[in-house]
Amino acid sequence: MLSLHLPFVSLASSHLAFFYNTLMRGLAASSSPGSAIELFAAMRRAGAAPDAFTFTFALKSCSRCVSRLRLPCDLHAQAIKHGCLGAGSSHVHVYNALLHAYSSRAAAGDARRVFDEMPARDVISFSGLLTLHLKANDLGAARVVFDQMSHRDVVSWTAMISAYARARRPREALALFDAMPVQPDEVTMLSVVSACTALGDLATGERVRQYVDSNGFGWMVSLRNALMDMYAKCGSLSEARSLFDGMTVRSLASWNTIISAYASHGDVERTVALFHQMLADGKAVKPDGVTLLAVITAYAHKGLVEEGRAMFNAMLSGNYGKVDLGIEHYGCMVDLLGRAGQLEEAYKMIEKMPIPSNSVVWGALLGACRTHGDIGMAERAVQKLRSLNPEEGGYYILLSDMYAASGRTAEAVEIRRIMNLSRAQKTIGQSSWSTPCLTQL
Repeated sequence: MLSLHLPFVSLASSHLAFFYNTLMRGLAASSSPGSAIELFAAMRRAGAAPDAFTFTFALKSCSRCVSRLRLPCDLHAQAIKHGCLGAGSSHVHVYNALLHAYSSRAAAGDARRVFDEMPARDVISFSGLLTLHLKANDLGAARVVFDQMSHRDVVSWTAMISAYARARRPREALALFDAMPVQPDEVTMLSVVSACTALGDLATGERVRQYVDSNGFGWMVSLRNALMDMYAKCGSLSEARSLFDGMTVRSLASWNTIISAYASHGDVERTVALFHQMLADGKAVKPDGVTLLAVITAYAHKGLVEEGRAMFNAMLSGNYGKVDLGIEHYGCMVDLLGRAGQLEEAYKMIEKMPIPSNSVVWGALLGACRTHGDIGMAERAVQKLRSLNPEEGGYYILLSDMYAASGRTAEAVEIRRIMNLSRAQKTIGQSSWSTPCLTQL
C-alpha cells in the first residue's frame, strides 16, 4: 500500500484536492498506475472532497491497472455522489474516462450505458465506444459507431481498416482506405498492405506500393517487410527480392520474410544461400526459430534428409545461438523423415520430444505411413491420434483404406465399426494429412 504523510492536510478542501490531483495525475500516467488508486483512497481518508479532475485521473489509472483492487463501478458510484456524473453534470472528460475504464475491462453493457447517458459527446467518446466493439471483434457494432462519428481522425480510420484486415475482410478494408479523407500513417498502410496480401491482388498491391513511395513511407522497414511479404504471397518473388536487396537497413523480420518466401516456394538453393548470407553479414541480426524453420522447410520440400538432419542437430547443439525449438520444428523434421521413408526415426523423434506432441505431428507421420504402405507404423500413429483427438474420424478412414488396399478386408470393416461406435466424424475438407511446416503447427 502507498504510504503518504502529506504536510498540507490542514489546507482548505479545494486546495487539498488540487495537491492530491497533481500527484494522482503523475501516478496515473506512470508505470505504477495502481498507486493513483491507493492515493485516491488516502485522499478520501484525509477528508478531501474529490472533484471532476480527481475522478478523471483515478479512472485513467483504473483503465491502465490490471489489478481488480478498484473496479470502474466503485468510482462510478462515487462520481455520481459528488456531482461529477449524473443529472446536472457536464463533465464530458469524466464520462469519457469512465467509458474508457469500462471498455478496458470489456464491460460492453456498462460502457454503452455511459455513452447513452452522456450529456454531450466528442471524438474521444465515440473512439472509446469504437475501441470497445473492436476489442470484442464485433465489427458490425463498431461500423455503426464509426459511421455515426461526426469527426474521424486518422486513429479512428486506421482502427476500422485494421479490424477489417485482421478479420480477413480485405475488400472492406481497401474500400474504407479509398474513402479515407485524412492522411494515413504507417499503421494504416501496414493494414492496407496486409489486406492486399490476403486478397492476393497484385495489381492493387502495386498501386499501394506506389502510394507508399510517393507519400514518404518508403523508408519504413516494417512497411518494406510487409510489401515483400505481399509480393511473395502474390507469386512475385523477383519483386520481393528487389525490395530486400534495396534495403539499407534490415530487421530480423526482413530476413525472415525473404527466406521464408523462397522456402515456401520450394527454392532451397536461394533459401540456403540467403541463410548463409545472413550468418556471414556482420551487420545482420541473428537467426531465430522462424529463420531456422524456413530452412528446414526448404529441405523438407526437396527431400534433402541429410541436410535437414544436420541442421536440426546443429540447432539442438546451440550452433545458431539460444533458440527454443517448438512443435513446428519437430513437426517439420517428422515430415522430412516421413517423406523419405524414415518412419522409425520419425516415430522415435516424436516419442523423445521434450515438449508435448499434437495431432498434426502424428498426422504427418500417418500420412507418410500411407505413402509408404507401412500399416504397422500407421496403427501406432492412429493409437496416439485416438487419445489426442478422439472425435476426429479422418485417421480411422485412412487406416481403413490402407487395410482394404492390402487385402485385409476384415480389419478395414472393423476399424470403420470402431469409428462409428466412437461417433468420430471426418473433418470436412480434410482429405489427407498435409505438410505441417510453417503454417499448421
